[in-house]
Amino acid sequence: MAAGGRPPGLWERVCAEYEAEQPQFPDVPESKHGSVSLEAGILQPLHMEQFYSDPAADTVIQQSLPIPEAAPISEPPDPKTCSPREYLEYYIFPVLLPGMAELLHQAKKEKCFERKRTKFIACDFLTEWLYNKNPKRKDESFTEFFSIPFVTDWLKDHPRPPIPLSLLLSEEEASIVIQSFWRGYRVRCDSEVQELRQWQKQLREDKNIFKRVKEFWTKQEAKASILEGDL
Repeated sequence: MAAGGRPPGLWERVCAEYEAEQPQFPDVPESKHGSVSLEAGILQPLHMEQFYSDPAADTVIQQSLPIPEAAPISEPPDPKTCSPREYLEYYIFPVLLPGMAELLHQAKKEKCFERKRTKFIACDFLTEWLYNKNPKRKDESFTEFFSIPFVTDWLKDHPRPPIPLSLLLSEEEASIVIQSFWRGYRVRCDSEVQELRQWQKQLREDKNIFKRVKEFWTKQEAKASILEGDL
């Protein structure tokens, strides 16, 4: 019980568990280290002498400390009967955490931490990585995301909108498109080019007028011939 008869809080329980897990150092009285709490250790100021101690003293301390023995490798629990925590630690995290690490590396390559919008889809990458790292597919060839069977079935019923061209182009390709548009705009602004474009526009309009007039008289002549046949 904490002071005042109330039950211990979360922080007090964490401190008590931390103190219970601390190793008992040899040749040190219990009264010197047993009364030091986690809060006191955190709040105690650090001195530079602690980082530059005598090498001889360090050797004595290292010899006096107990050498931890390697923990025996335990057999993985039964996935059907184990607890949720054991299932995560033995069957999920060993595969998922390396995939998350690869995901972060690929996101950095795609410059996801520098731009607001990119073509990189994290869920697609992680799905592809986990599918190809599945132990059951150990001897099979690499399969791209859109070739995975369950992905293909899902996209048949839930098609995705196309990715904008601005996200598909690389920086070099985008710069070429922008530069070509700018050069074309500067050329079209030239006075001689403007005069040529006006002449072409007028020519197209005149040709259309002549074509319409010809079609009109063709229809009139057809009507006239029909009337003469009836008479």
